[in-house]
Amino acid sequence: MASLVSESKALEDWTWPPKYDDGYRPVDDQVHWFPVRETMDADERDELLLRRVQQVMSYAWDRSEFYKSKWRDAGLEPQDITSWEAFEQVPVVRKEELRADQAMNEPFGSYLCVAPSEVKHINGTSGTTGRPTTFGVNRRDWNSIANAHARVMWGMGIRPQDTVIIGSPLALYWGSWGAYLGAERLGATVFPFGAGVAGQTLRTVRWMQQMKVDVFYGTPSYALRLAEVATEAGIDPRDLGLRLLFFSGEPGASIPSIRTRISSAFGAAVYDSGSMAEVSPWMHLGSSADAPGLMCWQDLVYTEVCDPQTLRRVPYGSQGTPIYTTMERTSQPMIRLLSNDLTDWEAPSAERGRTYPFLPRGIYGRIDDMFVVRGENIYPSAIDDVVMGDQAYGGEHRIVISRDQTMDVLVVEVEHENIADTGSSVDTWCADLSERLRTVLGVGAQVVPKPKGTFERTEFKARRVIDGRELWTAGDLTMPKVSP
Repeated sequence: MASLVSESKALEDWTWPPKYDDGYRPVDDQVHWFPVRETMDADERDELLLRRVQQVMSYAWDRSEFYKSKWRDAGLEPQDITSWEAFEQVPVVRKEELRADQAMNEPFGSYLCVAPSEVKHINGTSGTTGRPTTFGVNRRDWNSIANAHARVMWGMGIRPQDTVIIGSPLALYWGSWGAYLGAERLGATVFPFGAGVAGQTLRTVRWMQQMKVDVFYGTPSYALRLAEVATEAGIDPRDLGLRLLFFSGEPGASIPSIRTRISSAFGAAVYDSGSMAEVSPWMHLGSSADAPGLMCWQDLVYTEVCDPQTLRRVPYGSQGTPIYTTMERTSQPMIRLLSNDLTDWEAPSAERGRTYPFLPRGIYGRIDDMFVVRGENIYPSAIDDVVMGDQAYGGEHRIVISRDQTMDVLVVEVEHENIADTGSSVDTWCADLSERLRTVLGVGAQVVPKPKGTFERTEFKARRVIDGRELWTAGDLTMPKVSP
C-alpha cells in the first residue's frame, strides 16, 4: 500500500526531472510495476503528460540552441503548447538534422542539454551508412532508462529469479544495453553473452544449456538462427528451457508467421518491443502479453502516430508513422522525433490490462524500406510473413527487384525443405507461393526455389532485399542475376 500512496503523490506532483526509488520493486505476483500509472484513465494521464511536455520543452528551450532556434523559426515557444493540438504544430526533428547538428557541434550536438562533462556513457549508431550519431547519456538518464526498461520487462513477466541472456552485440548497439540495464534493475541474473560474430551461435546454444538460461533477448532473425543451429547439432531448441523470448531491432515478433515459428521452435512465449535508439528507453513500445502488438508506454516516451505528409496525428484505427517525445531524458531529449517507421494504432482499453494506446501489428516496416513495383507499395515484412509461414520454408530467402526492359520484376528466392511432405512438387509449391504473394502484395512475384542452406545466415539483423534497378539503368552488368 505504501508504494501505491507514494506513486499517487508522484503523479500528483509530476516532478521534473523525475525521481526514482532505486530500492523499489513490486512483489513477484504483482502484475504492474506502477499500478496507478499503468491503469489510470487515459485522458487523465494525458492531462498530466501535457504538463510534462511543457516542462520538457521549457527545459530544452533554456539549455539547447538546437531546439530554441528551431522553435523560434516556427514562431513557437514552450508556453504556447496548451493543448495536444498545439503540440502537433511543433516542428518534427529528423535524423539527418541530428547528424548535421553534431557535425557542426561535436561531439554531442547543440541539442545536448547538460554540460559535456556530465556525459558518462556513450552509445551511438555504427555509421555504416554515413556519419555515426553519438548518444551522450548522463548518470540521471542511465538510471531512468534502467528503471523504465525494468518496468516494461516486468510487464512481460520477467522476474528476479530469471536468468536473462543478452543475445545481441554489446557494443554501440543500444538494444543490448537497454535489455541489460532493465534485467539488472528488476533483479534478474544477467548473462551478457553478446552476438554478431560469425560461428558463435553454437557456443551460444552450449552456454544456454550450461547456465540454464530461461529468458532470451535478441533479434527475431537471430532467434531463428539459434533454433536452426541447435537442431543441426542434435539439440531440440525446446530442451534449452527458455520460457520467454523478447525482441527488438527488426520487425518479426508481431508478424504472425515469424512469431509462430519462433514460439513453436522454442516452446516459449514471445514478446515484442523496440523503437529508436535516439529515444531510449526504447522499450517504451513494449508488449505485455504473449501476443502480437505493442503498448505505447506514454509516460516514458509519448508516441503520436501521424500522417507521413502532414505530420499530424491520425485517428485510432489508422496507419501512420510514429513521432516520439521523451518524457524523462535530460541529456539529449528528443521532442517530436520523426521515426519514418510504419504502424497502425488503436485506442487505449482497460481490457488489455494497461490503459495505453496499442499498436496491434507492432512496428512492421520502415517507410525508407518500402519499394515500389509496378505502382504497388511493398514492404519486405509483408513478403516475410507469407514465405516464413509456409510449411516447406527452408530458413532463409532473398527479395530481388530487377528490370526487364521497362518492366519491374519482383523475384523471391526461397529456400525449401521437405516439399514432398506437403504433397506438392517443387513447381506446384512455387506456383502456390507465388499466388499467395500476389494476393497479399497486389503484384506478381516469381518464386525461385533454392536448397536449404543456400543463403548466408545472420548473427544479428537480417538483410534480405536486393534492388538492382538502378544498376540496370546505369548499364552495370554486375547487377545480381536471378537463376532458377
